[in-house]
Amino acid sequence: MSRAKGIAAGLLAGVVAAVAMTAMMLLLACFGVATPLVIIGDRLSVFIPPGPFLSVMGKVGGYNHLKELGVGSTIAGQLLVGAIGGAIFGLLMRRNPARNTTICTISIFVILPIIVFAVALWPVLGTSYVGVPIEAARLVTLVGFALCVFVFERILVGGFQFLARPKIATENREFTPAIGRRAFMLSAIGVAFAGSGVALARKLYRVATFSYDGTQYKGRSVQPITPNDLFYCVTKNVVDPRVNVDLWHLEVIGLVQNRAEWRFQDLRGFPPSEQETTLMCISNGLDAGLISNAVWKGLPLRDLLDQAAPLSNAARVRLYGVDNYTDTIPLEKAMDPTTLLAYEMNGVPLPHRHGYPLRAIVPGYFGEKHVKWLTRIELTTANAKGFYETQGWGPDFIAPTRSRIDVPDYESRFSISELQQPIEVKGIAYGGDRGISRVELSFDDGATWRDADIYYTGGHLAWSLWRVQWTPDVPGDYALVVRVTDGKGDVQESEPDRGWFSGVTGFHKIIVHIAA
Repeated sequence: MSRAKGIAAGLLAGVVAAVAMTAMMLLLACFGVATPLVIIGDRLSVFIPPGPFLSVMGKVGGYNHLKELGVGSTIAGQLLVGAIGGAIFGLLMRRNPARNTTICTISIFVILPIIVFAVALWPVLGTSYVGVPIEAARLVTLVGFALCVFVFERILVGGFQFLARPKIATENREFTPAIGRRAFMLSAIGVAFAGSGVALARKLYRVATFSYDGTQYKGRSVQPITPNDLFYCVTKNVVDPRVNVDLWHLEVIGLVQNRAEWRFQDLRGFPPSEQETTLMCISNGLDAGLISNAVWKGLPLRDLLDQAAPLSNAARVRLYGVDNYTDTIPLEKAMDPTTLLAYEMNGVPLPHRHGYPLRAIVPGYFGEKHVKWLTRIELTTANAKGFYETQGWGPDFIAPTRSRIDVPDYESRFSISELQQPIEVKGIAYGGDRGISRVELSFDDGATWRDADIYYTGGHLAWSLWRVQWTPDVPGDYALVVRVTDGKGDVQESEPDRGWFSGVTGFHKIIVHIAA
């Protein structure tokens, strides 16, 4: 076989093998097995500082588009590497295509990738989307990847040998079909694999997070308790876990005297605790709706930590989700009786997107600390960092006092002659775990202030809702500004004085136009 035909045959076989491998990964993903299609992004993202990360996210149109781009790029990369690997294989094998190279090809295309995969992606190998415990999940992920690269190796070798099979001569003429016909047959097989992969990808897309990731809760319909399906949602995952509670357990490990594993029914046996707590995302803008309030039921985290008996050098608690998300909180915060392991949300079991069967509730801290799909609790040293901490978010994760005007809308227009009743101005106020004691509203861009009526207070762990009845006296453009005082007597910060990556501060302001 000539050099050019060897390379061409290897290239085609490599592409078909890579397509089959990708289809196998998509099939495994349908069963909740982690594959390189998603965990490569998880592994790389911690090395991208928040600034460049947000810049790229803005350029591609948001987090969901960034996740789609990440998966698409991984698939394209696999196909490219498969094609190049196939071309090199064809070049090396062209002189004797039929010789037995099984040991060599399995070593190069199966064993070597598994070793590289395990070393490079070890921190994220424990990902499982059905709730398999971390150590078992690592084995499942490796076995799944081994199956995928084995499929690649077998199809690459078999496809190349099929294309390079010697022609049979009869009466000094070549009798068998030309290599072009074999290439057509192999291409048809590749198209069949591609069709299967597309069907699997469409199935996964329907259950992906794109339809609800970034859900915001704000505006006229804000209620004291946020309905579960409207509760704000941010997730790093392309497809969120749907945990099988029969496979799941919770581990308590690390700097403790007594390691333990707990099944779900064991946790339900502890005396339950219920509290209203508001969660807010660290990326929540002054006018944004990445904040919601719910009634959570579970058990205090300290009930498990007391039994574990932390060692004297334990300083932080690292929380792990089954999706390989991690975050940390100080040990003293973990021992606070309001820090919960929640299994109910607003009177029903946790919805899957909000962390079923168990999630952390850490009042006063940004939402990223409230780890979902919790599967491991590790007591560790003061230097421990979580997923976003490693990326560069923080260092302050305590939610600042915040307020927002929900009604009327920004740039609303009213006519004094048409007003039949006062204009209702209302919104939310949140003081972390400090509560809210006072809400004030200004109609002249902060020159003067008047008290608002706090008509709902959820306690010191939750938001408060406020309102003011306003009758403008003269036409004009009014700058409405809100500020609040928390339960400790500290007034909301008026100017941004903390880094963006620790959450923004400042007063929310809207403009309202009043005509005669």
